[in-house]
Amino acid sequence: MATQTKNDKLAKNEKTAKDDKVGSSKIVRALSFWHGVTSTALKQMPIDLSARQTAILLNVYLMPPPHSIKSLADDLMISKPAICRAIDALEKAKLVKRLRDRQDKRNVLIQRTAKGSIYLSEFADIILSLSREAA
Repeated sequence: MATQTKNDKLAKNEKTAKDDKVGSSKIVRALSFWHGVTSTALKQMPIDLSARQTAILLNVYLMPPPHSIKSLADDLMISKPAICRAIDALEKAKLVKRLRDRQDKRNVLIQRTAKGSIYLSEFADIILSLSREAA
């Protein structure tokens, strides 16, 4: 079942890529916007996160809990070791924390922190500010 879902996502992405060429104004606007977001974030944000770390952090904050290493790996289609390395960096920055699952002590759950909420709020402010300028 998971393979079918992954294949569906890949097919959808391929169709979208065929519909929009890199030189089209729509694509250039989208890439320019994202360039502005990432450039501004690098200058203004206190922590420089990779795309993988950002995706994991957003998943933890936007998707309903609980978040285990396995569930994050499945959701993002990334290996569990890669998730663990990214979580190590996020935890070191105090953007998330690991807690033992009370019902199953073998599992470790990834939880939100106040610092992570503030970080994402500031990141969202950058996106909103640049989107207003682009409109």
